[in-house]
Amino acid sequence: MRIRPALLGLLAAAASLVTACGGGSGATARTGSGSGASKPALTVSAAASLKDAFTAYGKRFADASPRFSFAGSDELAAQIEQGVKPDVYAAANTKLPEQLYAKGLIDKPVVFAGNRLVLAVPAGQSRMASLADVEKPGVTLAIGSASVPIGSYTRSVLDKLPGDQRRAILRNVRSEEPDVAGIVGKLTQRAVDAGFVYISDVRGASGKLKAIELPAQVQPSVAYDAAVVRGATHPRQARAFIDGLLSGAGARALQQAGFEPPPSR
Repeated sequence: MRIRPALLGLLAAAASLVTACGGGSGATARTGSGSGASKPALTVSAAASLKDAFTAYGKRFADASPRFSFAGSDELAAQIEQGVKPDVYAAANTKLPEQLYAKGLIDKPVVFAGNRLVLAVPAGQSRMASLADVEKPGVTLAIGSASVPIGSYTRSVLDKLPGDQRRAILRNVRSEEPDVAGIVGKLTQRAVDAGFVYISDVRGASGKLKAIELPAQVQPSVAYDAAVVRGATHPRQARAFIDGLLSGAGARALQQAGFEPPPSR
């Protein structure tokens, strides 16, 4: 069937209108306000433990439309070293950001939050009430892999214990996860009896987990760093996002999610 020239013109005009209205996958996102304004899409690579807080903050962030990638801090750092350029990098420790900064891959990191390590068990589970209970034969435990912050903090705790106690706990490890979300998943599915996580993870588990506090003498100092990535597409908005973590909507979202104030360095 032949299409008349006039109809072809109308179809071309319609296609042009769709393109002009943002039908493609460009670097901006519509605000939906009806004003015709648009906000840039801000790419944020962040530690898995920040998911609830950052998602809540992203909904309130006025300068851009954040798009989040949550994973282990080490995995995200490796991506940046391989050439991936998010706008913001936020890690669950200070070591990885400092390494990236030394290599010239990110701006000077800023400490924006603290956290606390706890032993978590499924809600309603009564077998364990203290760290000593994790030593018992038959107990199954999930921890983070050595390269990820939660795993590093866990090993710091274990290194402060007497040798016999540390070895007994390590014998009960059944899973080493690439991020804290993996440990939480094992716990909520009751695939293991206990796991080392952050207190914010217990608070974000909707009542499915119970926290067992660790002795003060073995508690590590948990600090979160964030930085603008060198070569970021939207550095101004990235800096604004980090500023909001220190005061404003971001700081409030962190507090509501169970994070603690930044520890002194």
